[in-house]
Amino acid sequence: MDAVLLAGGGANPADPLYALSGGLPKALLPLAGRPMAQWVLDALDGSARVGRIFVAGLDASSGLASRKIARWLPDSGSLVANARTGAEASLAAGGGPLVLLASVDVPALLPDHVAWVVDRALETEDDFYYSVIDRETMELRFPGSGRSYIRFRDREVCGGDLTVIRPAALAGSGSLWDRIAAGRKSAARIALSVGVDVLLRLIFRRLAVADAVRIASARLGFRGRALDCPYAELGMDVDKPFQHALLERFLRKKA
Repeated sequence: MDAVLLAGGGANPADPLYALSGGLPKALLPLAGRPMAQWVLDALDGSARVGRIFVAGLDASSGLASRKIARWLPDSGSLVANARTGAEASLAAGGGPLVLLASVDVPALLPDHVAWVVDRALETEDDFYYSVIDRETMELRFPGSGRSYIRFRDREVCGGDLTVIRPAALAGSGSLWDRIAAGRKSAARIALSVGVDVLLRLIFRRLAVADAVRIASARLGFRGRALDCPYAELGMDVDKPFQHALLERFLRKKA
């Protein structure tokens, strides 16, 4: 399966990580001896489930390296636009019906985690596969992770940053995709993007994970599936300095 590394977004002085990055894009934030995106690239590179990698948002001057990089794609201006550009590049190059989308800010990712997501996605014929991780799993692996959790009727989860999607599913409902992506760190904003009724059901704990998947699929016009992920590493992203410090200790300890 082809993979798209979502590496867009330039240096932003308003970003909490700006001082640590030294003015570099977030993807190139130094972490445990290498750019943060390189950790993710290494996981993709080391997985037999990944064929080619399309890097969206950077070029070869970034210094990132992988034997699987097929093409560097310019930043298209948003997370959704970069995902769409990467998926279209994969299709144009003869890629398969599904593409793996990987964020640059999950540096604890390993090849085994990549294989697990790809294998689960190949078990069914859905259009969109999104990993969800229970709060207990996250806090056991990364105490004090500072993740944002969505409280459903049946469980409390956060999202993983490795997604599998059928490129055609990105073609429509562009504005809705953009609203969901923009609000991905807030449960309320995600729910409101899909509908006020969904937000109210979430607030009053009347919405189960399966309900959310069914409603979102219907309104976006595709078949989605939540993958119950046992790996906290997929959800341990780096958004704030204390998370950077947490991952710095974690990765250096593993080295």
